[in-house]
Amino acid sequence: MRPVLLQPLFATLSSLTGIGDKMRDRLAALLGGRAAAAAAADSPLSAPLPRLIDLLHFPPQTIIDRRGHYTIATLPAQKIASLEVCIGRHKAPQQSRKNSPYKISAHDETGEMDLVFFRARGDWLQRQFPPGEKRFISGKIEYFNGLPAMIHPDYSVKPDERRTIPPVEPVYPLIAGLTNRLIAKAMTQALQRLPDLPEWLGADLLKRENFPSYTGALRQLHRPHRPEDIEPTSPARRRLAYDELLAGQIALRLIRRQNRRGQGANLPPGNSYTQKLRAALPFKLTAAQEQGFTEISADLARKQRMLRLLQGDVGSGKTVIALLAMAQAAESGAQAALMVPTEILAHQHYAALAPMAEQAGLRAVLLTGREKGNKRAVILQQIAQGEVQFIIGTHALFQADVLYHRLALAVIDEQHRFGVEQRLQLLAKGQGVNILVMTATPIPRSLVLTAYGDMDISTLREKPQGRKPVITALLSMAKMGLLLASVRQALGRGDKIYWICPLVEGSEKSDLTAATERFAELQALLSARIGLVHGKMPAAEKDAVMAAFKSGAIRLLVATTVVEVGVDVTDASIMIIEHAERFGLAQLHQLRGRVGRGEKVSSCTLLYKEPLSATARARLGIMRETEDGFRLAEEDLRLRGEGDILGLRQSGLPDFCFADSRLHRDLMEIAAKNARLLVQNEAIWATEKGEALRLLLCLFRQDNALRLLQSG
Repeated sequence: MRPVLLQPLFATLSSLTGIGDKMRDRLAALLGGRAAAAAAADSPLSAPLPRLIDLLHFPPQTIIDRRGHYTIATLPAQKIASLEVCIGRHKAPQQSRKNSPYKISAHDETGEMDLVFFRARGDWLQRQFPPGEKRFISGKIEYFNGLPAMIHPDYSVKPDERRTIPPVEPVYPLIAGLTNRLIAKAMTQALQRLPDLPEWLGADLLKRENFPSYTGALRQLHRPHRPEDIEPTSPARRRLAYDELLAGQIALRLIRRQNRRGQGANLPPGNSYTQKLRAALPFKLTAAQEQGFTEISADLARKQRMLRLLQGDVGSGKTVIALLAMAQAAESGAQAALMVPTEILAHQHYAALAPMAEQAGLRAVLLTGREKGNKRAVILQQIAQGEVQFIIGTHALFQADVLYHRLALAVIDEQHRFGVEQRLQLLAKGQGVNILVMTATPIPRSLVLTAYGDMDISTLREKPQGRKPVITALLSMAKMGLLLASVRQALGRGDKIYWICPLVEGSEKSDLTAATERFAELQALLSARIGLVHGKMPAAEKDAVMAAFKSGAIRLLVATTVVEVGVDVTDASIMIIEHAERFGLAQLHQLRGRVGRGEKVSSCTLLYKEPLSATARARLGIMRETEDGFRLAEEDLRLRGEGDILGLRQSGLPDFCFADSRLHRDLMEIAAKNARLLVQNEAIWATEKGEALRLLLCLFRQDNALRLLQSG
């Protein structure tokens, strides 16, 4: 299916001179999971091998500027310098001092300096630096006792060969066992294999944005003439970023078209179950909730399959909307599945939703990995025979032995915790299953298109009445004594407290506080019953601790971030987060959202260890300023970039090679608009431009989009 023109770029790295199996494996590790996953799609039965295109799509992170030529008298300290010198006397280390450096004196008309080498062979140095001859050298300058020195020069050539030294040298991220020079040599070979490609962008766009060609942009990025050539704002980088965004947007649009063409399970609204559920609710829906459900209800009633994202801030009431949507599915005699990422959250949803469903005449069942034997067999029979309308659970919902009577709606909560493959496995359990995905981590406006361009979006910005603001304070770990005194007072008043630690167990490699250690310390210091919960505990034990905390038998809960999402203990009013500087804004906001749900005034203390980096200080300051999750998401993007916006690498958000959602927002808007027009204009794919666009999709690993184009 791959065009013949691109075959040279999809050769493995082993095809390059100087890349053996060991270097290939190191490069595979450097290029990361994205290349490995794409390579696995090429050949799923063999070990994933990155291709030349993955190397070419690996941009440098900075440059070394060797354009500055100096004399010895003008050499700058701690900077790269290039200069011509005359080689003088060699000073080999004494036999008794083998660890001492080998020094070579050098001079010009302005002064003297040393060339310094460690563990170098003297005979080799004599050949490379013959006394009395001139050399043009380049490297970092250090000063020792007022005398300049260059330790292991990066380059040393005869004066008439100075043009072989790159004036501007790209620098790539590295891992152990790889050098920048090795990557540069491999990149040179890869660039030589770039074929002449037809242009897939319009002439107007190329002229307006001053874009070079795709191949020209790659050459400029990996062989820069100026430091500005690798900047995200350079025409070359912007061209590659736009290509990447356009390929992604075309793929999303094609997936959306495919989903729309597939007929959904038609689920018109009724007045039975949904009205009874509304009557059973102990509160009135907000205007935002009403609007969100209206949009979802209309989607369910259409013949086209629903594909909608429901995003809302912490505590905005997404679960209630999902429940009403599930009830609308039941109006047509269908089933709805609610999939969540953790057993704790599954049990909590079941405990909250099952009684309300029962009041409306509906049955709910819980299915997680914990249900075994006869109990599991009974649950599976109830699902298969249609005796239950709501199925709530974890990834267990899409296991092979789970057969649904008529699954028509899949609700996926905290969807960024699930991979695409898991989502597809659940959808395969029914015909034309409607999809509602939810996230309590607001997605920045600039990322909505990149992450959810194939979905309709409903947004909840309004919080239910009665939700009180949470007072947020910053406190240095050095003042732990004051905090403990405050905790004793709070426990004396009967308050419930979360104490969050970043790790389960301590490690010699980390200075972060472990939950097990903090639990033991607090038990010794406080005369109160304290609970501990973390992800490594058996599920039944976690449930017992959470139930005790909810009932009040435990007033202080030491936990890891296992309680980050969805856990609802209404009367918990104090949140303490240790090493808050190590968390992203989105995660801090989720944790803070566990309090402020009841009548009591609530607080969140962010404990930090000094010294703070500028980014960490800014992050914690913003947490104190606002509880608006949408603003926090934008700030998190600004401070950390799109790769970690959810605090999770497996977030499902694109891991871009060239595009930067902060700096290329304008390109995203253009790419989204043009992708929509290209997908709508089906005739264009049979033209030369269509063939060129297929090359674009292939280059940026959008193989699924190519398959959808072939299938129509």
